[in-house]
Amino acid sequence: MQLSSIRKLAGDRALSAVQQVRTRLVDRLEQSKRPSPPLPAAVDADRGVVSTVDAGEVNYYVDGSGSGRPLVLVHGIHAAASSFELRQLFEEFRGERPVYAVDLPGFGFSQRGGMQYRAQTYVRAIEHVLRHVANERPGERADVVALSLSAEYAAAVAADLPDLIHSLVLISPTGFDRSKPHDRGEGAPAWLKAVAKNVGSPFFDLLVTKPSLKYFLRKSFVGAVDPQLFEYAYATSHQPGAHYAPLAFVAGELFPQGDPLQVYAKVAAPALILYDQDAYTRFDSMPTFVLQHPSYQSERIAPTRGLPQIEQRDRTVQCLRAFWEHVDVDWDEDSHSFKRDGQPLTAAAPLN
Repeated sequence: MQLSSIRKLAGDRALSAVQQVRTRLVDRLEQSKRPSPPLPAAVDADRGVVSTVDAGEVNYYVDGSGSGRPLVLVHGIHAAASSFELRQLFEEFRGERPVYAVDLPGFGFSQRGGMQYRAQTYVRAIEHVLRHVANERPGERADVVALSLSAEYAAAVAADLPDLIHSLVLISPTGFDRSKPHDRGEGAPAWLKAVAKNVGSPFFDLLVTKPSLKYFLRKSFVGAVDPQLFEYAYATSHQPGAHYAPLAFVAGELFPQGDPLQVYAKVAAPALILYDQDAYTRFDSMPTFVLQHPSYQSERIAPTRGLPQIEQRDRTVQCLRAFWEHVDVDWDEDSHSFKRDGQPLTAAAPLN
């Protein structure tokens, strides 16, 4: 075959591929204009709303039938994020203590669109909900459980407003990967920023097709993808305005600026890190960090890939209960460290 023929064939194939992508984009755009089925509740519980100036209307689920210290659950950030990710923990502790699960701005039943989505938007949203919880439960600081990138947001609140948070549990937290630049928003590839900002909704629609969602969710499971999580991810990512916050995330705009380890280091509350493997982050710096900060404990829940509260629910619950008991018995408020019989406990001390 002559070189000219090869070039023509390659050109024809490239043009065909571009036309196929263009056709899929147009088809997805047309589908996105069709009415979506109403979003079902992620948790079978009452819902409330906190109205804010900077984060819009922030929805939360609540079961207030229990007593004592409130528990606040904060889901992660990705294209199809929702409180469904922490539903099993909500069900585990409801009736035993007051439990709240937050829909972060741009997700679930919280406001979607009509605002600038930045890391501070989410820090402020968590702060507003925690202030609301504190008003509902006078004299009680909340135990907070936050997943993935939201761990950084929750830590920022705990560092700046320690009176709102009694303890902090970080599940598969971001920020411990040595290979990532501190200013991770600037680190997003230029082409990805351009696509997210200029193509917009049609690009997002391609990200949240069922095959695409299944592909990305499979990375977060050792075993099979949880089918209920998958169905809810599809439902919540096909609601009106669902693309705004995820596209800001894809463009790198939802990562806090600066070194996340410095924020984690400012947390004076007792904190627990639950982790194992994660396709979307690493924990290279975490063991050294925990050893250097006496307010932190860590537990590896294996085998998991970012969602231990789903794949290893019983073990996760066991760790949570042991940690909170550990805080009640061994936490020294004056030194912001764990002590037993007046002696410091190392981070390596087992929780149970």
